[in-house]
Amino acid sequence: MTDMRRIIWLASYPKSGNTWTRIFLANYIANPSEPLSLGEMTKYSTGDAILRHYNTVAGRLIDPKNFPLTLSLRDKVLRGIISNKADAYLVKTHSSRRAVQGVELIPPKYTRSAIYILRNPLDMVLSSARHYAISTEKAVESISQSGKVVPPSDKTVPVVQGSWSEHVKSWTSFAPYPVLVLRYEDMLSDPQENFGKILTHLGIPIDKDRLDRAIQFSSFNQLKEQEEKTGFVEKAEHAESFFASGKSDQWKTELSPELVQKVCDAHRDTMKRHGYLE
Repeated sequence: MTDMRRIIWLASYPKSGNTWTRIFLANYIANPSEPLSLGEMTKYSTGDAILRHYNTVAGRLIDPKNFPLTLSLRDKVLRGIISNKADAYLVKTHSSRRAVQGVELIPPKYTRSAIYILRNPLDMVLSSARHYAISTEKAVESISQSGKVVPPSDKTVPVVQGSWSEHVKSWTSFAPYPVLVLRYEDMLSDPQENFGKILTHLGIPIDKDRLDRAIQFSSFNQLKEQEEKTGFVEKAEHAESFFASGKSDQWKTELSPELVQKVCDAHRDTMKRHGYLE
């Protein structure tokens, strides 16, 4: 019997470093002499919420607002991803690891392993507000909404995310496959160590020069420069840009004490567990 466990999930709540990680991996795998263009990155991974995948398996243009329909097509979409000849597939997801209406969003039968990246929610809400062109207050409300389902767009189907704490707990609790959990802040402060862990998790040999080069080619300055020249398909419609500064601890100067308190009150246990609160 063919082993269908070929998906390696690259999972995160939005604005936690998922795209940065995919760009690093694309540059490491391709090993180019100059940075890959942002457009080329899509050759090295795919996503589980891309509307055209659902249209393909349905054999027609579907209405992405029809949540029961997109949910019923999900298994076919994932089977479609693994139907090619490759040994493993890197799939980006912002979905929670749970079942909805009897459908496993992250089915173990197709899963080889997962990489989960989490970020301090105090910084994440600032990044979300910029990305979605919403107020910081709205971003704080959004990450605290239990059972949240992100509505579809003209390119994506609905995504079951839940609150930030629900999402983190879903991906960091026991799984029947290996899950590498990394903090965005650790990836920023020691990229060699943490991107090295990702390569080891994927079974890819580490070449130090190649690693250093891929990190350099996926630096925020490099990505911002590219986006300014050519644009980036993942930029939200009303956002000024996709790539901002990518720094940590910006909340200390940019987030009001009231909103800091709101985030901490809503997510205290999860923040403590992952070293974001004393």
